[in-house]
Amino acid sequence: MLTPKSSSTRLLADEYAKNGFYCYLPDFHEGDSLPIDFLQNVEPPLKKQENLTLAEKAKNAAVVPATLGPWLVKHREAVSRPLIDGFVNTVRQIPGTNKVGAIGFCSGGRYAILQAHGPSKDGESVGGVDAAYACHPSLVSIPADFDPVTKPLSLALGTKDSLLDVASIGKIQDTLATKTEIPHEIRVSLPCLVAITMSSTDPLRASYTTRVPRFEC
Repeated sequence: MLTPKSSSTRLLADEYAKNGFYCYLPDFHEGDSLPIDFLQNVEPPLKKQENLTLAEKAKNAAVVPATLGPWLVKHREAVSRPLIDGFVNTVRQIPGTNKVGAIGFCSGGRYAILQAHGPSKDGESVGGVDAAYACHPSLVSIPADFDPVTKPLSLALGTKDSLLDVASIGKIQDTLATKTEIPHEIRVSLPCLVAITMSSTDPLRASYTTRVPRFEC
């Protein structure tokens, strides 16, 4: 949901790069990412959530669907998936490229999971990464998005995520538990926050920047 022009997005990329990765920040929203202040209405920080008045909750309940609904339609999977697949294919063609991974947050987390399905089998090979890391993924279909996973997958989930409840997390765990041949991990510990909206000094940011999975793939 976020733009690569966001300073927070670039800070995260810088941290991953310090771990030895080449990092790219493609603009799959083509200049139409949701503003950071709106995302604070979608999923406010926990302390703010606890102190919201009834009037503020009612305002968010009205504003969020009116803005988010049309945006999700505009950037639906049929539109976004080909852009992501094409980008992955382009990266693979860069001289010196060995393995390609994907990291996604929120709705981007779902697309990281989809890339962990591997290349599409319809016609020529399209998309598919060698490993994926999804942080508090939203809008996922369970088990449909997880059954086809064929590549190493790491998930960072929160117990207070309004977009992915504890029961859904349990279903994801059950689904991935059957994939004994595929390296995977599920870390259920982080409170739900849209990590990109954190300040650079927020201690929880370290949970996303220091936990880069290292799978053999």
